[in-house]
Amino acid sequence: MRALISVSDKRGVVEFAKELVSLGWEILSTSGTMKMLREAGLPVTSVSDVTGFPEICDGRVKTLHPKIHGGLLARRDIPDHMKQIADNGIEKIDLVCVNLYPFRETIAKPDVTMEDAVEHIDIGGPSMVRSAAKNWESVTIVVNPEDYATVLEEIKTLGDTTRETRLQLSAKAYTHTAEYDMAISTYMRAQAGLPEILFLEFDEKQSLRYGENPHQAAKFYRSKDTVPYSLATAEQLGGKELSYNNIQDANAALCIVREFTEPFAVGLKHMNPCGSAIGKDVVEAWQKAYEGDKTSIFGGIVAFNREVNLEVAKLLKPIFLEIVMAPSFAPDALELLQTKKNLRLLKVDMTPSDKVQKQYVTVNGGLLVQNMDKDTKPVTAEMCVTEAKPTDSQLVDLSFGWRIVKHVKSNAIVVVKDGMTYGIGAGQMNRIGSAEIALKQAKATLAEEGKNILEEGLVLASDGFFPFDDCVTLAAEYGVKAIVQPGGSIRDADSIAKANEAGITMLFTGERHFKH
Repeated sequence: MRALISVSDKRGVVEFAKELVSLGWEILSTSGTMKMLREAGLPVTSVSDVTGFPEICDGRVKTLHPKIHGGLLARRDIPDHMKQIADNGIEKIDLVCVNLYPFRETIAKPDVTMEDAVEHIDIGGPSMVRSAAKNWESVTIVVNPEDYATVLEEIKTLGDTTRETRLQLSAKAYTHTAEYDMAISTYMRAQAGLPEILFLEFDEKQSLRYGENPHQAAKFYRSKDTVPYSLATAEQLGGKELSYNNIQDANAALCIVREFTEPFAVGLKHMNPCGSAIGKDVVEAWQKAYEGDKTSIFGGIVAFNREVNLEVAKLLKPIFLEIVMAPSFAPDALELLQTKKNLRLLKVDMTPSDKVQKQYVTVNGGLLVQNMDKDTKPVTAEMCVTEAKPTDSQLVDLSFGWRIVKHVKSNAIVVVKDGMTYGIGAGQMNRIGSAEIALKQAKATLAEEGKNILEEGLVLASDGFFPFDDCVTLAAEYGVKAIVQPGGSIRDADSIAKANEAGITMLFTGERHFKH
């Protein structure tokens, strides 16, 4: 039995080759891999000795030869194939262990030249991989070190790999070369100035019971790129399997959590926050978030940007919730929450990252792609456009409200005070409708606390500009004292005049955050 080993990813390859040699296999190899195996004391035959032809063109040509590909592609069940390779002095190759030049890693370097990138386009490697994969009935192809153990175990116990394993390895091999070619195609088209062809690479993570509704089939796929605040890499510590809607809602909650560095908690329902707050610690943040809307959080999702401790767990336990997410759970808190068997507990990586992330939205027959709306301008006093200027405490609330409103469905209005949401108006067809919902909710929430809304000096945030002065007029009727909005309407002057008339501070950020 003969194996050809030539790898860029050299993890575990020496140990793999040693096991094959101990089982009586002959090893063929090239260049760096051959040097490594020989330094480990293994008997290795050079591919050049097999082909009778030296490596040429700086190693560009070494395995592209009939004595290699004939040994890979000849079908063992066709006598004429076997006669032809015998007549030409070609020996069978039973196993190929190959992975490809690191093209992606090369082009990811900030100073990479096109010449360097092109030299990392593998030719012989993909050819051997595809040849072995095509003849999977007889040839084992291994492209991933993670498969070494399975291959060795089957050879040790059965004398060869099973047909089922060879088929699976063949499929993995074609995936390996497809991903490789996609990366090369994308790079070369960009260099040539051709329109991009978008290749998406996502691995199936799990099948879901159903989609948005029970009659819809659904699956959850994981990106090749590992990013923070991702459910694809979250660790589930308890509860039922996630559903399609769970994943959508939980992702929306994580996008909000990402906005904050101070202790923060958010409750979310149907892709919109229903209560959120900052606090001196995670306990206060949750207490304020819950007080903001005790009704809507029923059956909702909660996310924290700090460890969930026992005190918070005790507050969460009596409430019916679908999911609780945090960067970590204290052992006693986890033990308590795990007593609720259906409650999904997710440990999520919340490491800050500046990496640009793409957002994909399907439309009939097409796909929309944009950079994720991650960055949020700090709200500063210099943004003020009215006679009344913001106080320090108002600036804190304006900044808080601005970070929340960007995650509420447009048209969006959020009413806040003391780092806590009191009213949220989402997804109305006109902005005044959202403002009415948010302000009425704030009035009702404050009334439960025995407070008069007109005396509270609330802060209001809007994701888009005011096309008329009606939102400012309504805000004044509810005692709002400060407003943050993007500005940019042709009738901004009307809203500014109304704010000045009502003694309201208003700030323009110059940046909108629509969320359709």
